[in-house]
Amino acid sequence: MSVSTVCIIDDDPIYVFTTSKTLSNMGICEDVLVYKDGKEAFEGLSNLIAENERLPDLILLDINMPVWDGWDFLEEFSKTEVGNDIPIFIVSSSDHPEDLNRAERNPAVRGMLLKPLTKDNLEQVFQT
Repeated sequence: MSVSTVCIIDDDPIYVFTTSKTLSNMGICEDVLVYKDGKEAFEGLSNLIAENERLPDLILLDINMPVWDGWDFLEEFSKTEVGNDIPIFIVSSSDHPEDLNRAERNPAVRGMLLKPLTKDNLEQVFQT
């Protein structure tokens, strides 16, 4: 499966760089949209919605970030008209059972992946 745009919401520049590079090398997407925290992502995606611009086909969302964490983003983004239309995968270094349960209970979350992402992880995401 190939998509036009993948959105990465994460404050770790090394993770963002390596994931973007891996996506590019795999030929999975044409463009990567990056936001460094949940609030910035919510505002940026809300602007795209308001301007009727193309939205990402997939979101890779970190949980632990400054300003708004991934849960804050999910809570607000789910209130938008497209909040449950874009597949969201939580990508985190946390394998805490509470985080796993919270992700499973959220209808917008399609899955949870542990960092660091690998080519195999990403292939699984794009096969769903």
